[in-house]
Amino acid sequence: MITGIDIGGTKCAVVLSDGFEILDKVKFETADRDSTLEKIFDAVRKLGKTDRIGVSCGGPLDSKRGIIMSPPNLPGWDNVRITEMLEKEFGVPAFLRNDADACALAEWRYGAGRGSQNMIFLTCGTGMGAGIILNGKLYSGTCGMAGEIGHVRMRSHGPVGYGKEGSFEGFCSGGGIAQIGRTVATEKLQTGGVTGYCGGYDELQKITAKSIAAAAGQGDPDALEVYRVFARMLGEGISVLIDILNPEVIVIGSIFTRCENLIRPHMEEVIKCEALTHSYAMCRILPAQLGEAVGDYAALSVALEGED
Repeated sequence: MITGIDIGGTKCAVVLSDGFEILDKVKFETADRDSTLEKIFDAVRKLGKTDRIGVSCGGPLDSKRGIIMSPPNLPGWDNVRITEMLEKEFGVPAFLRNDADACALAEWRYGAGRGSQNMIFLTCGTGMGAGIILNGKLYSGTCGMAGEIGHVRMRSHGPVGYGKEGSFEGFCSGGGIAQIGRTVATEKLQTGGVTGYCGGYDELQKITAKSIAAAAGQGDPDALEVYRVFARMLGEGISVLIDILNPEVIVIGSIFTRCENLIRPHMEEVIKCEALTHSYAMCRILPAQLGEAVGDYAALSVALEGED
């Protein structure tokens, strides 16, 4: 039996599995550090005997030493030696990975990347990160920071993401879509018009990726333009990944899975122009398959990786 622990900024889940199917699950809201850790440990006990434990958590963290190091979405979680604590309490090996790496392992083992040897997973949600599988193994880099594609600057000016203006995350994330949408809406308002997702200056700060997607689904040209910008920048970033890493599969989560019809045509148009023709021909770009269950399978995959 293996146990997976998914620690998120708003919710946590602890699952028990036989390595193939999820047998039981406990979920709860994330609170302060101490009470959340207490709930995690109680849940592991409740689910019963386990042989190993995997933990998926947002970074930064030190995977090799099993330390959670002050993630921005987990205030107060400063240098938490989570694997040491779990091993001491339950007497079994415990392993830690950041959520992008863990989700890459999950989609590779259970989802869209099954059967591949070289796969890239792009989170493409609240932020933009990547998990990389090379030659059938997770590649985490020298200090565990491989895959931080969101930090790459795509333009000298543009939406801000990962603390950098014009970054890949700035353009290709939920927050990035909202920023692009506000720019487009402001331009329209200043010339006496409105967009399908913003009817006035008082609504600018209420713009979200979800509201823009809804307007795009209704055919609003301004919302469609926002997604066109997003998609073209996603195509540029993916072209770089294809040329450097020559993957078999690129799996994209969250926004891409929900809005593939708005994104894929513009994205592919760019990739066909930018990426090496033979490399692109050998690469499939697929939406993630695990959906809302990805966090559960991600944590379990961290435990399974510890056996490899």
